[in-house]
Amino acid sequence: MADTHQKNHDYHIIDPSPWPFLGSVGAFVLAIGGIAYMRYHSGGELVLFNANLTSPWILLIGVAIVLYTMYGWWSDTIKESKEGHHTRVVSLHLRYGMIMFIASEVMFFVAWFWAFFDASLFPGEAAQVARTAFTGGVWPPKGIEVLDPLHLPLYNTVILLLSGTTVTWAHHALIHSDRKGLITGLTLTVLLGLLFSSVQAYEYIHAPFAFKDSIYGATFFMATGFHGFHVIVGTIFLAVCLLRSLRGDFTPSKHFGFEAAAWYWHFVDVVWLFLFFSIYVWASWGAPIAVE
Repeated sequence: MADTHQKNHDYHIIDPSPWPFLGSVGAFVLAIGGIAYMRYHSGGELVLFNANLTSPWILLIGVAIVLYTMYGWWSDTIKESKEGHHTRVVSLHLRYGMIMFIASEVMFFVAWFWAFFDASLFPGEAAQVARTAFTGGVWPPKGIEVLDPLHLPLYNTVILLLSGTTVTWAHHALIHSDRKGLITGLTLTVLLGLLFSSVQAYEYIHAPFAFKDSIYGATFFMATGFHGFHVIVGTIFLAVCLLRSLRGDFTPSKHFGFEAAAWYWHFVDVVWLFLFFSIYVWASWGAPIAVE
């Protein structure tokens, strides 16, 4: 009987799972909830099938379903790994999946950069399309005071570069079976991620321009805010890896969960460098700097 259940191939056929269906339901509820929340916030209404859905609760329900799906699905993946189902071929395909996911994230940021450079390189044409003089034909638009790129933005750049160093340290420690170095490096990375998010929140609160005031504010907050969201996600990703490291889940030969988190964090680092030099430095060159 033992020979009957012996694995004779490198692939893993997963058991029937509720997570794809539940994840789809959660994504649908999240999308409807997002629209309902924006209508609720703006004083409008969202009526579907004679039901008024204008409420922030639908969004929260969608978030809860998505988070539960993520927890359950990834818990099953970890369980499959511990049971030995992640063979060499399966592990390779997991890496391909993470690479494609990061590639899709790159295209998200391409959209925000495209919007920013379209408005900044052709401010006169942007004004004509919108039939308004919202830029004054210059960039940044007239009347806009920008953030000092050598103050908080530079500070956050140093923080992210340091975090990239500490997560690499943790990775090398894991490969060399240095559990103390792994935990220390991950702890420092998570703390640096929290510090980055705190500094960016402070910067947003004290920004001299708002999202809705100008095309500059809209493109600035969309690009940097989308990146800030990724920093929060990456910090949670690494915090989970830290908890798993404390439980002893990772070994030098089997640690794709940590490796995926490190890839994601390095991606966040690289995107920030582009944001810093294009939006904070180049686009604010010669503009009046707000006094903080």
